[in-house]
Amino acid sequence: MKSKLDFGAWTVGEIRDWLQGTVPNSRQEQQLRTDSRSGVRKLIESYVREREKAAAYAAWRDGMWKYERAAKQQGYHAVAGIDEAGRGPLAGPVVAAAVILPPGIELQGLNDSKQVAEETRNQLFDLICTKSVAYGIGVVDTEYIDKHNILQGTFEAARRALRQMEQQFDRVPDYLLTDYLKIPGVALPYQAIVKGDANSFSIAAASILAKVTRDRCMEAYGKEYPQYGFERHKGYSSPEHMQALEMHGPCPIHRTSFAPVQKLLQGTLFDFADL
Repeated sequence: MKSKLDFGAWTVGEIRDWLQGTVPNSRQEQQLRTDSRSGVRKLIESYVREREKAAAYAAWRDGMWKYERAAKQQGYHAVAGIDEAGRGPLAGPVVAAAVILPPGIELQGLNDSKQVAEETRNQLFDLICTKSVAYGIGVVDTEYIDKHNILQGTFEAARRALRQMEQQFDRVPDYLLTDYLKIPGVALPYQAIVKGDANSFSIAAASILAKVTRDRCMEAYGKEYPQYGFERHKGYSSPEHMQALEMHGPCPIHRTSFAPVQKLLQGTLFDFADL
């Protein structure tokens, strides 16, 4: 049997197979790094890169559970993440979601929805709905936003998400993690986290549900009002959207309380300084 320290007698293929099932110690690693064969040196360099990548991912993943762990250490058992989508667009609803995840669940690709590709977001949406302990989604339409303002609309969407969770799953969270949002009318203990969707898996899961739900709403509105291209820009103030607004005027889902839409209603050309 070949000694594991006599790599000079091993083929490159044998070393590759060995590395796939073994963690080399520092002496073995140094031997492979200084091997005269470039193929062996490339193997150990690749191995080290993958090891460092795995360690970085493990540290990041551990950090994404730190707020949930801290809440549970304080005695809370049903920790829900809350996030919203659609505060900035000129059209369409604002959507919020609340999610209670099983502790430590692995949902491959879960991250802040803005950092996740559309196909992966759709896959995660189904996984979160299937594997979460409970979830709720609240949708607030343009009429409410124009009457009460977008911040109040966001609060109401969050309250509706929590109510839906209670009605659908008979679960009320005992602690909330929010993306730096304090929700009036909700008397639960909470922690508002700066960039929460990038620092908590629970909030990230909520951001996925909120964004996918809103995107699907806007895709449906794209079919109802095809001249605006809602399925592409989702109601945000893209050049395509602004050109359509100037050409066709606002439609029923445009937020007339937002300055660019107000100006168009008043017959004034759009000014990008309003954004």
